[in-house]
Amino acid sequence: MKNRPRVLMIITLDTKEAEARFIRKCLEDSGLEVYHLDASIRRSVDGGADITPDQIAAAAGKTIEEVRALHHEAKCLDVMIQGAISCAHALHDRVGFSGIISAGGSLGTALGTAIMKTFPFGLPKVMISTMASGMTRPFVGTRDIVMMNSVCDVLGLNTISRRVFQNAALALSGMAHGYKPIAPSGKPLVVISTLSVTEKCCLAVREAVERRGFEVMIFHTSGNGGVTMDETVREQDVSVVVNLSLIEISDYLSQGLFSGGPDRCKASLEKGVPTIFAPGCIDIIVAGPEEDAKRRYPGRRYHVHNEVLTAVRSEAGEFKRVAEYMAGLIREARGPVAFFIPLHGFSEHDSERGHLHDLTLPPVFAEHLKKVMPAGIPVIEVPCHINDELFANRIIEQIIAFQTIGGQSPVSP
Repeated sequence: MKNRPRVLMIITLDTKEAEARFIRKCLEDSGLEVYHLDASIRRSVDGGADITPDQIAAAAGKTIEEVRALHHEAKCLDVMIQGAISCAHALHDRVGFSGIISAGGSLGTALGTAIMKTFPFGLPKVMISTMASGMTRPFVGTRDIVMMNSVCDVLGLNTISRRVFQNAALALSGMAHGYKPIAPSGKPLVVISTLSVTEKCCLAVREAVERRGFEVMIFHTSGNGGVTMDETVREQDVSVVVNLSLIEISDYLSQGLFSGGPDRCKASLEKGVPTIFAPGCIDIIVAGPEEDAKRRYPGRRYHVHNEVLTAVRSEAGEFKRVAEYMAGLIREARGPVAFFIPLHGFSEHDSERGHLHDLTLPPVFAEHLKKVMPAGIPVIEVPCHINDELFANRIIEQIIAFQTIGGQSPVSP
């Protein structure tokens, strides 16, 4: 078959030779041209790999014998991951991959996904893994990796594993045959963080700026979405960032389940991308089941979202901590920043329709933020709820103003 899509297969032959041969045949039978990367550490197998353990070790500045002499699986793996990433990209530059597939246990999954994470969004990535039945976040991270549960250990062929491997190969084949690299839209890009309880505002902003010729990407701030948004800001040409939901900051400070970690919100500030902030969703802390929420945050008001998530009402001290933390981040900003505060509530929970409304608390946040915010950063109080039309309009106006400051006008009036 001419012009077959080319894919990278990452499987170690020292422990998975039979599985590698079977998966390779499935891929080739589905019309793919396969390039095999073998990062075996225990022993070298002459299995026809296109990228061998010796080449991988050399790319990391060592011989395979030196790697083995480390006698520490994590240290060996780190070296081989470093070399494998270099080799994989060098081969991709020559032949152009339309997909990547890997199979393994915990070490094989760490290897395969570490390589996958360095390839662009949109390139098909399938990981067959013993870890896929639950412990996926460390491996997937913020990338578009498909994790397929191996069911049985990736250790031999049987009626179940053959079916799983074949399905994974067919899945990659379908994606690879239709794959085309993502082309830039040519429109100025706005990225927005939100949660369902600020979605009304987000949708109003999105629709308005799309009509004005912007492209919009929205990220769900459940602990990973905002981190993914920050990674997108680092990797792509983003015109304006709108952090409408800061729950990943407030949960980080209060040990909530939706924590985005210590680097959340830093990307646009460090890169100098114009950034708009609003304190969306900081009125709640996300906890687990109701009994766990009451144990961890006693004496609060609670809203049971479902059997596994409970919204806990934030208090004035937590608002002040968020204000101080955000002021500290913004102090290092390399580009323009504006902070909008809706004085009638920060989420649908914190509204007349919600279960945790408290009109006394938004002014506490506003006053403290104004006190600690670096000079020259506008803090704009808006006399409405975050989901009101007025607030969305103020965000829209600021997006357009920032775009004009940046010297690039929207593509349509």
